[in-house]
Amino acid sequence: MIQPVLSISLKRFLLIDDCPADWKPFDLYLFRDEETVFYVGQSQLAFARVWEHLLGGFHGHSIVGRFVWCNWPRSMRFAIELMNSRSEQFDVVGNDLNAAERLLIQQRTPCFNISLNDQPTPLPPAYQPPSAKFRCSRSLNKLKHEAERAVKAEDAQLWIQEMK
Repeated sequence: MIQPVLSISLKRFLLIDDCPADWKPFDLYLFRDEETVFYVGQSQLAFARVWEHLLGGFHGHSIVGRFVWCNWPRSMRFAIELMNSRSEQFDVVGNDLNAAERLLIQQRTPCFNISLNDQPTPLPPAYQPPSAKFRCSRSLNKLKHEAERAVKAEDAQLWIQEMK
């Protein structure tokens, strides 16, 4: 059976440099928070494409990447969801990658997908738009270090809760 969805926080995603072997079949991806989907995309290797968005955000080549950095450190809590167009949930569209992406865009109405999206979800007012000033260092190493500290703190908190 094909794993239908993998969800990982952005702060944890930033700590993974090389695509794990079991993630290679994922060809669809979403950037989201708890309530809002910001962007849906497709790529033969979704992991690499998510990284392209993040790195492209520094140079204005990716609207969702820029949005992430304009909302740092809050964006560390965003989720990256990876999906496989060949999973059961996309049987309805014949497991076609383009059709699966279109279906996700129509179902989730992401903020930054304009194509195939009649009514994009408005950006929640709590977030800065991608046109805002960066709220973080432009050093990926510094951002990874911040993410690593946040992951360690989160893991420690989870451990304490498990001990109770």
